Amino acid sequence: MTAPRTVLLTGAAGGLGTLMRDLLPAHGYRLRLFDVRPVEGDTGDAEVITADLADEQALRAAVRGTDAVLHLAGISLESTFDKILRANIEGTHRLYEAVRTEGVRRVVFASSNHAVGFTPRPRGDDPLIPIGTPHRPDTFYGLSKCFGEDLAQLYADLHGIDTVSVRIGSCFPEPRSVRNLSVWMSPADGARLFHAALSADTSGHTVVYGSSANTRLWWDLSGARALGYEPQDDSEVYAAALIAQQGELDPDEPAHANLGGPFCTDPPIWPY
Repeated sequence: MTAPRTVLLTGAAGGLGTLMRDLLPAHGYRLRLFDVRPVEGDTGDAEVITADLADEQALRAAVRGTDAVLHLAGISLESTFDKILRANIEGTHRLYEAVRTEGVRRVVFASSNHAVGFTPRPRGDDPLIPIGTPHRPDTFYGLSKCFGEDLAQLYADLHGIDTVSVRIGSCFPEPRSVRNLSVWMSPADGARLFHAALSADTSGHTVVYGSSANTRLWWDLSGARALGYEPQDDSEVYAAALIAQQGELDPDEPAHANLGGPFCTDPPIWPY
């Protein structure tokens, strides 16, 4: 498919949404911004809609006339099940219903590595974690991302809506922890990956991992590369300073043993 012209960006006031609304227009997109919170700062010529995903009429109006949706909205850390249910599970279902009703054919869903968080992380010469890894959520948040991926599969099979689910590691201007050195995705690479996912000639439901081409990479990026993604950045430039401050990961520590890191502890340890 050719690159869509108009993309609905949900979660536009959040951290990742703020980064993407600044970077995606350079890839040829006109953005329509959607968030329950006011979108602050420079929005260029983007249309801004302040509404909740629970507002079905507002959501349908936001989806209407777009070429694709980049769905970043929702709670991005662990919370109570009731809050995760409302924002991430019910909200994503309402988004897909609006997409189905309005005839939009492409969604890019912000999934997470926490959908498979209890997968042991690679050590030494272990192979990279493959995209076919079964769901092993580490939190209610991770569980909601499993639901989103399965919902995308259902709507692909039942309604012909194409989705690329991107299991994001972390996307900050710089990695914040030694763990981040393995899962970090630079904002510029994030925009490259979302552009590839929005424009790739693919159908059905596709799951890929999302990170930069990190020296300490834990997972297989071949699925993302097959979409046309060419990461340009590597977290290794930040490694010396982070390791000097925090030390190397200890495989005997519960917070370091699995892909989900400190999300795999009870309670989860912040920051991660």
